[in-house]
Amino acid sequence: MDNRFYIEVNAELKFHHESRICGDVFISRRLNDENRIIAVLSDGMGHGVKANMLATLTATMALNFTLEHKEIHRIAEIIMNTLPVCSERKMSYATFTIVDIEFDGNVRILEYDNPQAIIMRGNKVFEPQWTCVMLEGDKNAGKEIKSCEFTPEKEDRIIFFSDGVAQAGLGGGKYPFGWGRDNVLTYINELISHEPDIAAPNLAHKVVNMANVNDGYLSKDDTSCAVIYFRQPRKLLICSGPPFEDHNDKMLAEKVDKFEGKKIVCGATTADILARELHRQIIDTFDFDDPDLPPISLMDGVDLVTEGILTLGKVTEILKTYNSSTRLTKGPADRIVRMLIESDEIHFIIGTRINIAHQDPSLPVELEIRRTVIKRIANLLEQKFLKEVSLTFI
Repeated sequence: MDNRFYIEVNAELKFHHESRICGDVFISRRLNDENRIIAVLSDGMGHGVKANMLATLTATMALNFTLEHKEIHRIAEIIMNTLPVCSERKMSYATFTIVDIEFDGNVRILEYDNPQAIIMRGNKVFEPQWTCVMLEGDKNAGKEIKSCEFTPEKEDRIIFFSDGVAQAGLGGGKYPFGWGRDNVLTYINELISHEPDIAAPNLAHKVVNMANVNDGYLSKDDTSCAVIYFRQPRKLLICSGPPFEDHNDKMLAEKVDKFEGKKIVCGATTADILARELHRQIIDTFDFDDPDLPPISLMDGVDLVTEGILTLGKVTEILKTYNSSTRLTKGPADRIVRMLIESDEIHFIIGTRINIAHQDPSLPVELEIRRTVIKRIANLLEQKFLKEVSLTFI
């Protein structure tokens, strides 16, 4: 990962008010071995199941061809040749925007028929040099692909959306010709000026929400917005389990103490070691916010102290089923999940001393050995939430 910044990727999609499924599709992939992120937004013609299938086909092809480092117009040509064409309007059935980011290099954006992406540098608009490529071949002659390339800087944002955003309010009172890219840009500018570190999910949500307001709360089209935000990484350390050798207790305490970012300690024994080595006090609370788990404790210099393996097991369960409508409580596991989701780089320090309690065969199966549980959490964070994760065994 490039040390200069973290790349936050998120999108919000809202479907047409008469549909049950969204005809816009957003997919992204982080390729750690190549130091790349690819994000694609496709808008299928019309709405509902057919639109969703066409957008899924388009987005998947766009992602796969971009992975293979194909030439820009080649990618476009293949997609357009594969997509069915509307017999009446002679138009391809889906649009696409592809953003290809190399961590230590440039960003490339390729667009077909979506509103032009907005690039913000802080709260100022950044205008890269866009080029137009006209496609050749019988089927696609005259079709236009736009592309640009630039070197990103910290606090840059790329905002791209379907025409459900740009055309919101069409034929209505305030925006009879639709909200329009310029008005969307003004709105984004106001949001960023007001809240300079607004996170990608919040910005995407606000744009889609405002489009919905302009449509009188009945979306006339599938409405989606994706945001890519280059920023300072937010770091989190989770420490669980006593070190295998007693003489490493001091080293563990120093690692936790010196870590720059938020800190969570899971496990009473681990917390006791840190309190002893750092000469700090543990204060127990009696807030049973989650009937399944012991309450949290407090310690200076640590953001959250919880019980160990049961809490981590519950964190795994919440992460597995987590989606945009999940509501987190104040329970210990929910608090950990909230901190995980708000962080970019998550470092685990895992003590490998076997806890005698977890070897008792009469205990429930959920009490899996700590290592397995944390590896599961790490996998979910990497695969599902695109987080940077490191594991240190001690």
